Amino acid sequence: MATGSLTKLRDGWGLQVRVIHALMIRELITRFGRENIGFLWIMAEPLLFAGLVGLLWHMTKGQQEHGIGVIAFVATGYIPLTLFRHSVSRSVAVFTANQSLLYHRQIKIVDFILARFIIELLGSMMAYLFMAIVLIGFDEFPIPDDIGLFLAGWFLYSTFCFSLCLIIAPLSETSEVMEKFIPVTTYIMIPFSGVFNSVAWMAPSVRDFLLLSPFVNGMEMMRKGIWGDKITAYYDVYNPIICSAVAIAIGLVLCRRVRRILSIE
Repeated sequence: MATGSLTKLRDGWGLQVRVIHALMIRELITRFGRENIGFLWIMAEPLLFAGLVGLLWHMTKGQQEHGIGVIAFVATGYIPLTLFRHSVSRSVAVFTANQSLLYHRQIKIVDFILARFIIELLGSMMAYLFMAIVLIGFDEFPIPDDIGLFLAGWFLYSTFCFSLCLIIAPLSETSEVMEKFIPVTTYIMIPFSGVFNSVAWMAPSVRDFLLLSPFVNGMEMMRKGIWGDKITAYYDVYNPIICSAVAIAIGLVLCRRVRRILSIE
């Protein structure tokens, strides 16, 4: 009995992996086509944004800020920020754009969100790795002090981004205002994302407020993993875990309700 259940679970998991893989290929071809650099744009976009903002800070603030290279500091914050902004914006009306595919019983509406999010995640990860290698070559980026802590921070940051996508995607199907509201929200979130400032640079009262943000906790973990003892980092691992779990639960409930009103064309 147990063996049969495990076999069914393994087969079901394998089927969903193939479904998501197919949706990712479809999304990449739809967005980038087969010409020029194609899907590499998912890496080029965050890389260009982070590089240009880093250079701008370098010109306006000098080479270092609080003893840390400005370009590396800004880039390590802006690439995760682009993951948040792009994944959230891609979640808007994702069900409407793909509802004809629901004719296939194997495809679930959460697969649409997951496929688009994985694409953005892979692009951000490639951009981060490429940026680090290049800056290390120019002695503008340190060899990471604690890879494990960095990856843990990246995982928690990404998980919270995905949990927000699970909420925004179904809400965007029930309200047209959401599509207009999201771009403004992503800009308002910048001060609470830990992109351009370290929590240690803030006053204690401001520090406690910023640490309520799961983004800030994840960002602090990533930067501590990169710079190690060269910086002072404040973070609470449980904050993004709890917030993500709550948001995922809410998102799954909303997705289930929206699925009932979606029509299959």
